[in-house]
Amino acid sequence: MKKIISTDKAPGAIGPYSQAVEVNGMLFISGQVPIDPSAGKIVEGDITAQTEQVMKNIGAILEAAGYSFQDVVKSTCLLSDMSDFAAMNAVYGRYYQSEPPARAAFAVKGLPLNALIEIETIAVKR
Repeated sequence: MKKIISTDKAPGAIGPYSQAVEVNGMLFISGQVPIDPSAGKIVEGDITAQTEQVMKNIGAILEAAGYSFQDVVKSTCLLSDMSDFAAMNAVYGRYYQSEPPARAAFAVKGLPLNALIEIETIAVKR
């Protein structure tokens, strides 16, 4: 059965999509940009600050669904500039210190709200 996951501790969907969808023990989290949910806008700062906010948003959605970062099996990272990869990776790595998920990272022409990063995530109940 498909279950829609939503929390006010992460930015609300700004279009026809859900923050996350759970089905058959798998959680599919929509791409998260660095919006501070309390302010409703992109956090100020560089790729480090923006990646930290994205990871907080992902963590809030994981928690709302009863998952954790240890349940994440795949991430896709979209960067507006590939020269930000190392700094993004340093923040990202703090959340996956053991048994990190599979991952892809791409540079893209542009991201919503001119964000520097967007990350989508898939988690599986163990």
